[in-house]
Amino acid sequence: MNTQSSSWKSKFSALGPGILMASAAVGGSHIIMSTQAGAMYGWQLVGLIILANLFKYPFFRFGAQYTLDSGKTLLEGYQEKGRFYLWLFFVLNVVATIVNTAAVGLLCAAILTFVLPVPVPVPTLSLIVIVVTTGILLLGKYRILDSLSKLIMIALTVTTVAAVIIAFMRNGVNGVAQPDFVAPSPWNLSPLGLGFIVALMGWMPAPIEISAVNSMWVQAKRRFTKISHQDGVLDFNVGFIGTAVLALVFVALGALVQFGSGEQVEMANGGKYIAQLINMYASTIGDWARDLIAFIAFMCMFGTTITVIDGYSRANVESLRLLLNRKESTPRYLNMAFVVAALSGLALIFYFNNAVKPMLNFAMIASFVSAPLFAWLNLSLVLKGEYRVRGALLWLSIAGLIFLIGFALLFIINRLGWIV
Repeated sequence: MNTQSSSWKSKFSALGPGILMASAAVGGSHIIMSTQAGAMYGWQLVGLIILANLFKYPFFRFGAQYTLDSGKTLLEGYQEKGRFYLWLFFVLNVVATIVNTAAVGLLCAAILTFVLPVPVPVPTLSLIVIVVTTGILLLGKYRILDSLSKLIMIALTVTTVAAVIIAFMRNGVNGVAQPDFVAPSPWNLSPLGLGFIVALMGWMPAPIEISAVNSMWVQAKRRFTKISHQDGVLDFNVGFIGTAVLALVFVALGALVQFGSGEQVEMANGGKYIAQLINMYASTIGDWARDLIAFIAFMCMFGTTITVIDGYSRANVESLRLLLNRKESTPRYLNMAFVVAALSGLALIFYFNNAVKPMLNFAMIASFVSAPLFAWLNLSLVLKGEYRVRGALLWLSIAGLIFLIGFALLFIINRLGWIV
């Protein structure tokens, strides 16, 4: 039983894993997908984004809660439920490691092109970004990651909120849309509309497998900081609720600055959309802030790149350790996993450059379709013990399962052509 007292000092020192989770989340799902949702559909998807965050909340929380209560990671819990579940997680996580490392590395490099005074090819910049981030992990490990993520998230949040406030004061709730503008509907169940919605929700606020990664960050944090259950849950809430609010802020940015402006939203290439995104900030805050915003956006994606390589690598190493029935893994294996993640992501960038965007969409959709299974697994692990789930949180979990299963079935049936 965890009886450690809670104070303001202990609450602050417990912050870390939840902020890391937020840093991992604010990448493709927020900077790209959320802003595109506002740019294409205005305010129409706000309710759905709120529901996606609300219904996923319990299952992400259970990752931190299970580790705080038992001292074990979610992966150990999956193994206790059955090796099949751990194998399934491991396979999906390996694919996500490769695709996500390549995708965030490319986006980070695309933003960097707006910061550098001389043109450098994006693949070359991707190589530099991934090598540097991997080097930070190899040299600094968790403590540098823990500190860096807090600074990045604060800077991004302040500038994005400022841009939205300025845009709202200038243009009002309708933004730059003309009075006679007819908004496209995302509810027509077309492959494009439904595919975009499912991809958006798949990574809103993050892929659900991040709950397992977060449980490992909680365990890593506890190795050098004593964390009570109360403080650990507070850390999670700060990170999760922060990312949910920030997702709405990015939607507002797209809705107020680009929706109905007549400018075509760049969908095929995330790198090209970065230019539109930076222009949104510049048009609201002022052209003087273009380089500053580009730098902050770069630092955000840089932090996401670090957390993606770190988190997914930790999960791969721990999954293999459990599947092979090995004792505690050594830091050498984690370092090897960092290098493998970096090299596999770079291989995808250099040899399958044009396939990164479709593969990223595939990863988002696969994450959403598999979400009900891992949501159920996470729930099943916290149905007993001192802090077992009960009351309103239990009912929210049941509603969340129905929501995730229903949308996944709708998407599968639509793709099979049974409904149009």
